[in-house]
Amino acid sequence: MSHDQKLLQLYKQSLLYNKAETRLPRDIRGYCDAIVSDVDAQKGVFTVLVTLSVHKILHPKQDIRYHQAQIEGGFSGRTIDTNFITPTLFRIGFPHMAESGWLTRSLEQSSPYDLKYPGKVRNKQAFLNIVAYIQNGPTFAEEALIYILSSINDELLKKQVKITRLQNAEKLSIDIIIELLVKHFRAKYKTHGGSKLPVLAFYSIFQIIIKEFARYKDCTLGDLGSHTASDRRSKTAGDIEIFRGSKLLEAIEIKHDVLINEHVVRIAQEKILKHHPSRYYILSFIGIKNTEITAIKKIIADVQNQHGCQIIVDGIIDTIKYYLRLIGSLENFISNYTTLVESDTELQQIHKEKLNSLLTSLIKS
Repeated sequence: MSHDQKLLQLYKQSLLYNKAETRLPRDIRGYCDAIVSDVDAQKGVFTVLVTLSVHKILHPKQDIRYHQAQIEGGFSGRTIDTNFITPTLFRIGFPHMAESGWLTRSLEQSSPYDLKYPGKVRNKQAFLNIVAYIQNGPTFAEEALIYILSSINDELLKKQVKITRLQNAEKLSIDIIIELLVKHFRAKYKTHGGSKLPVLAFYSIFQIIIKEFARYKDCTLGDLGSHTASDRRSKTAGDIEIFRGSKLLEAIEIKHDVLINEHVVRIAQEKILKHHPSRYYILSFIGIKNTEITAIKKIIADVQNQHGCQIIVDGIIDTIKYYLRLIGSLENFISNYTTLVESDTELQQIHKEKLNSLLTSLIKS
């Protein structure tokens, strides 16, 4: 059985798991709960624990603390994660990294995951004690992993919010929709995840645009990835990608609370040279750094002349407003956006409740 097949099997078991009957020792339960309660900030740790547990179940004789092939007696946890674990976590809607938990600096050091591990891992005691526990054997690894998967699923269920659907949404104006989006994007949430909201708004628009605009004939949208992944380590060209066949046509990079400066544009230049889109959008809610406009324009001109790609730098709201004027149905946009917000597993409950509140207010007005 492959690692992804085993993980799917354990995931299905976790949906029927009764935690009240767990055989996990109390201290291990506490460590698992600590990881689960902070999983959005510990996706790397969670992914590594899943990988190590599945590998221990499939290969009982392997000391899973030796997580790199270059460690004597070790194996490549990163390869297994990249090829099997992270894609499966994405598939089932669980927290996951863009590529691998081992791309987290604190977890990629070439030292065994024993109690002397030097990496500055978040919640290090919990992580290393869980690793020590699952190293005891496949039965221990399976019990711990099913407990963790069950707990993660419980947390995801808590985040589920049924968002109100607008009736007669076709009567909405662009100004009303923009006001709603600004309130949704800029609310003080006091938690992470809100930076993904503009990404979902643009994705909602392009779900319509690729069907209506001649430029995008036969085009498809790339899958929405994690908005918390490191730009340099992610395999994607931007937050949103548009393909014609296997060729990247356009990429959109969205900066929620980040000024567009020379550094941001140079990173875009690197991605253009790697992925070869014909257009690259860099959009920010707070604009462009005035003191670097000349340097930014020079990079844009150089890319246009040397590569042919057109870099478009603009504001998030102005660009959304422009596209809303062009699409055939504002109702479809609101429906798409509501669906994406409701189903997104990276957003917190408060982000979904805020949209629900804004839509409910529109219905009553």
